[in-house]
Amino acid sequence: MTEADTASAAYAAEFERWANVFATHKAFSHPSELHGALCGRLAAGSRLERGEWLALVCEHMGLPEAAAEEAGELSVFMNEAYEKNLTVLKSADMSFHPLLPDDDYALEQRLEALVAWVRGFLEGMALAAGESLGEAPDEIRELIEDLVAISQVSEDQDSDEESEQQLVEITEYVRLGALAVFTEFNPPEKPGPEAPTLH
Repeated sequence: MTEADTASAAYAAEFERWANVFATHKAFSHPSELHGALCGRLAAGSRLERGEWLALVCEHMGLPEAAAEEAGELSVFMNEAYEKNLTVLKSADMSFHPLLPDDDYALEQRLEALVAWVRGFLEGMALAAGESLGEAPDEIRELIEDLVAISQVSEDQDSDEESEQQLVEITEYVRLGALAVFTEFNPPEKPGPEAPTLH
């Protein structure tokens, strides 16, 4: 198994974990959309307090606001997801990936998940960045226009080799676009003070 295959299997397993949590709580929304909303906020420079994040989770999943605190495992899962995604977005190895199902799912299901993720990302980014998006560099504004177009793609596509390839390319574009937004709105963290060197 190559490194890429191992990574791909890990992303697929992560999607299944989220999907199971959503199924357990009878959520009416798509797990990819909530993941996109979180990443959109983080990428636009926002950081959420624990209570804010859990309120957002409940809102997206259609649960009463206290549900995440009452269902301890949901709270633990979502808090871990928050930390994990913030860490991976900050990571220099660019290993971040949108939360999407793997190739075992039908093309239209994967496309539906990608569209849901992009919608969530745009929503999260707009809520976090607000008017400053209008002052973003041209390439970021163009990227946002492209993401809006992707969010409106019809999920009714024929499953053939060309469509599969297009989906792979669009997914990679979205992945790199999310990282570009994060880089734009999140200045690098300053390293801690270094220990004095002895001369």
